[in-house]
Amino acid sequence: MLPRRTLPLLLATPFLLPTRPRAQSTPPPILFIHGNGDHAALWATTLWRFQVNGHTALRAVNMPDPLARANDAVPQAHRSSSAEQTERLAAMVAAFRAETGAPRIALVGSSRGGYPIRDFVVHHGGAAQVSHAVLCGTPNRGVFDWDANEGSEFNARSPFLRRLNGGATDVTDGTAFLTIRSDNDLFAQPDGRFVGRPGVPTGITQDGPALRGATNILLPGLDHREVAFHPRAFAEMFRFIMGRDATRLDLPPEAAPILNGQITGREQGAQTNRPVAGARVAIFRVDDNGARMGEALRITETAADGIWGPVTIRPDWRLEWEVAAPGHPILHLFSGPFPRSSDVLHIRPPTPVTDAERQAGSALRFGRPRGYFGIPRDFVVLDGQRAPNLREGVAAAGAITLPLPAARAGSPVLAVFNEERIAGRATALAENRVSVLELVH
Repeated sequence: MLPRRTLPLLLATPFLLPTRPRAQSTPPPILFIHGNGDHAALWATTLWRFQVNGHTALRAVNMPDPLARANDAVPQAHRSSSAEQTERLAAMVAAFRAETGAPRIALVGSSRGGYPIRDFVVHHGGAAQVSHAVLCGTPNRGVFDWDANEGSEFNARSPFLRRLNGGATDVTDGTAFLTIRSDNDLFAQPDGRFVGRPGVPTGITQDGPALRGATNILLPGLDHREVAFHPRAFAEMFRFIMGRDATRLDLPPEAAPILNGQITGREQGAQTNRPVAGARVAIFRVDDNGARMGEALRITETAADGIWGPVTIRPDWRLEWEVAAPGHPILHLFSGPFPRSSDVLHIRPPTPVTDAERQAGSALRFGRPRGYFGIPRDFVVLDGQRAPNLREGVAAAGAITLPLPAARAGSPVLAVFNEERIAGRATALAENRVSVLELVH
């Protein structure tokens, strides 16, 4: 596996002659759709890169119940079916077209977010409304091809994927399709280790995300999330949609970024994107050791819309959000600097406390929402030691948990990911508090 700093030249491998979009006089507005269990916040850095390259007609949306059902045909609380996702996307496309006045828009989806794009464009008449469709790491041939769990949306034998993949081509005239995939995608692996059946062939290869009739690009070394959110992935989607190359991948800072977002839910173990009312949110500036600097920048209690902001910051400030949502542990979320404004910085209550954390007495987590941690590809150090429980090979860990003794509560903890550094403060589970250090990029 190759380090990210030495990625080879991309490989573009069209299966058939790619379709071309109908002519449109101006670049289309772009609607971004997140993946399974995710939310719009993951697109923040991609939105910034489009903006600094001159395109601002952008919208990242939340699917209300982002997790797929265990069986696509069986209702399940706080989870969605493939049909529901397509129906919601169709409504979002109509609303965004009406808002912008554009005859057609572009769609970009990460992972599961590519499924409703394909379904809407190819099977529900969406081609007349969509100029470009970009699918990033979407498991188009499934995550596995098994008799077991045939009803899963991610099973190549499911009715949903059989329908999507049953034609002579996977695309349709008039909409240009691009797929971005990797050789380091945990959901496009021949072995079932990443879906709970190690040693069992999945029937899927790294070519699973490619589509017949599309432009298919392989970005070696990137992981399942990075094929949507990495700067290199942005460069390919920008070129494809805009018809020209981006001029920069860096993010020049604004003088006074304005941040905003929602507190969204976690119900019965399932992540949701439904807003949470009654959450108390306090935002602080912190120093390089995670210590608070002065009074809170903002304190609010969320209303029915879940909005926690806005707050105006400086682009070099490090921040802490203290979030007390009803029925959940108190979250202390530490982040690095935000160079630019964003209104999609959505925050969820922490995942349930593990037995190891509870026994240790303190919970400290290190998260990377826009990518995974991979060894030896990445340099990952947490609290002065190599991050625990990372297996070599395919990048597969989006978060790392470091159990600490209760006596460490209040002490600084430093996390390092390649050239990025972030610090926070450990908290005590006896006080119902969980600390998360979260990378921005």
